[in-house]
Amino acid sequence: MRGLIALLAAASLLVPVPAAASEPLRTGFELTGKWTTESEEQAYLRATGLPVTQIGVSAQGRPIQLVRVGPASARTVVLFICSQHGDEPAGREACLIRMRQLPRAAGVTYLFVPNANPDGRAANTRGNSAGIDINRDHLLLRTAEARAMALVIRDWKPDVIHDLHEFGPTPPYYVKDFLWLWPRNLNVASGVHDLSETLSRSYVRTAVEAGGRTSGVYGIHVDPVTGEPIRQVAGDHQERILRNTSGLKHATGLLVETNADGTPAYRVESQLLGLDGTQSFVREKRTAIETATAQSRARRTGPVYFGGADNQAPAPEDVLATPPCGYVLTGAQYRDFQDELALHGIKSQYLRGGDRIVPLKQEARPLIPLLLDARADEPLLRAQPVAQC
Repeated sequence: MRGLIALLAAASLLVPVPAAASEPLRTGFELTGKWTTESEEQAYLRATGLPVTQIGVSAQGRPIQLVRVGPASARTVVLFICSQHGDEPAGREACLIRMRQLPRAAGVTYLFVPNANPDGRAANTRGNSAGIDINRDHLLLRTAEARAMALVIRDWKPDVIHDLHEFGPTPPYYVKDFLWLWPRNLNVASGVHDLSETLSRSYVRTAVEAGGRTSGVYGIHVDPVTGEPIRQVAGDHQERILRNTSGLKHATGLLVETNADGTPAYRVESQLLGLDGTQSFVREKRTAIETATAQSRARRTGPVYFGGADNQAPAPEDVLATPPCGYVLTGAQYRDFQDELALHGIKSQYLRGGDRIVPLKQEARPLIPLLLDARADEPLLRAQPVAQC
């Protein structure tokens, strides 16, 4: 499938127009100090000469695009999702800058979704044009934006996903320059979880703090005097958040947040420092990353968790120690949701009478019960669990 996408990239919908040799390529933000406009972004992407592919269209007709840096056939794939929330523009600017700076490493493919919410960016709103927070839609896939990202994750199978955001400070507890958080969902394979935490704590944190920024764990209010955590305020285990969905789809990765109280330049520079950390992680841990993601994709056993997180024990009723063999969908259920199942990479088999069975023993295993079981927080549909396939 990566070969197919490579062909699509080569036949990009955008024809590159190189900048004049005497004029260094710059984003609108670098030239004016103001956020890059929609037209400036498109001109900039053309001028980079990088392969740009349209992966979706927003409700208002704006393209959702994927930019590739490096070979299409590399063993390690790194995906940057930039500014899912339209009023958090620093990540988009950092991605636009960094894509032209990356070395063309033979073993790594870098992918960028530079403007993950183009309608929201145009309106400077958190949600898309329908007011939906697309970072809460990576399970049900109601939005064109989330569907486009699901398509990229399914077809490219990234080993690392770096999700760029910004936050509004909440004094006196939530005032760092830069925050980071790994997937906390308990269904994420241990190798992917542990490497994601290493990426956050040992690489992104190190790079950010070496650049003179303060940083910390996202989603936890910490007492400013003692440094002790007070309460959890972020999404924790929720599988619908990209940070967790990524882990459930076998990618190491993290969410990062820059403090929106800084100047625009400071915010963008902070995001660039975070990208430095992920690049260092990929350079130094490629073998471990590839091993962890491969083991996660191959895992077919273990309990299922409908609650809890790596910092919160699940309730007993939220632990399914003996999962079913699979889930049976009626013909009508399958017809209604086959597109979403396909975008998640979930395979099913035809049963006599027109029903379908989704076996649990497949690559999408970590996500299947969270989508199909009535006990899940937000199932796509309520299918019938069966003990035998």
